[in-house]
Amino acid sequence: MFDTMTVTKIAAGLFGAWLVLLLGKFVGEELYHADTHGEQGYMIEVASGEGGGAAEEGPDLETLMASADPAAGEKVFRKCSACHKAVEGENAVGPYLYGVVGRPIDSAEGYASYSGALEQNGDVWSPENLFAFLEKPSSWAPGTTMGFAGLSKPADRANVIAYLDSLDD
Repeated sequence: MFDTMTVTKIAAGLFGAWLVLLLGKFVGEELYHADTHGEQGYMIEVASGEGGGAAEEGPDLETLMASADPAAGEKVFRKCSACHKAVEGENAVGPYLYGVVGRPIDSAEGYASYSGALEQNGDVWSPENLFAFLEKPSSWAPGTTMGFAGLSKPADRANVIAYLDSLDD
């Protein structure tokens, strides 16, 4: 089928390509030294941790709730609507959120898939509990089955709480 010369050429091509790859890797490692770091090229000055810590945290929950916008919260709630409904009694992947503000934790009627992790942190979905939970659910309630990453902006969390609170008025 193949003569000896053809087999030799194919083998030489494969071994030659492999040798070039190994030599390229060796030269790259020698040039860039990825495993060692030199001295820092420049220093970035940062403020000390003393004083001013509260200013970085932003406004407190009461201030945020006083200026919260339910209409903006409805827009942010679209992220939640993949798993939650804002209609009373309409459970989805997650429990319905109509009337959730002030409702006992793990108590949506007709929803039975609670993990039990939420009850470890409170009895009622107060604005404070919702605010902490919505920041990062897995941190507030380790073991929760809710896979949502959270809302990092405090204003977004306050707006969503204001929207949810406005539903059952």
